[in-house]
Amino acid sequence: MSYFNAFWVGGLICVVGQILIDKTKMTPARILVLFVTLGVVLTAIGIYGPLVNFAGAGATVPLLGFGYIMANGIKSAVASNGLIGALTGGITAAAAGITAAIVFGYIAALVSKPSDKA
Repeated sequence: MSYFNAFWVGGLICVVGQILIDKTKMTPARILVLFVTLGVVLTAIGIYGPLVNFAGAGATVPLLGFGYIMANGIKSAVASNGLIGALTGGITAAAAGITAAIVFGYIAALVSKPSDKA
């Protein structure tokens, strides 16, 4: 059942993103920022944590999950390091994901032949 919950929750998040792309004039970059910010806000008000417990990777893999991970990292860093944790906690918590995105993006650029669309 946990696989099913991850599938439909993650799919629903992606459907919302696709609707925003198709029905609004928002650019993908603005939608990315909206989803990450929404993940932080929903975590701060206590809504996203229970959704992560319910859906697992279906809620943590999309961009909302990146905001969730950063918000939790900031909360724990502030609790242990004080105010400086607000500056360091989010990046520390999301370091593995950021590193993976950079490394795999670099590998994809080496393997493919990227070029500007003219």
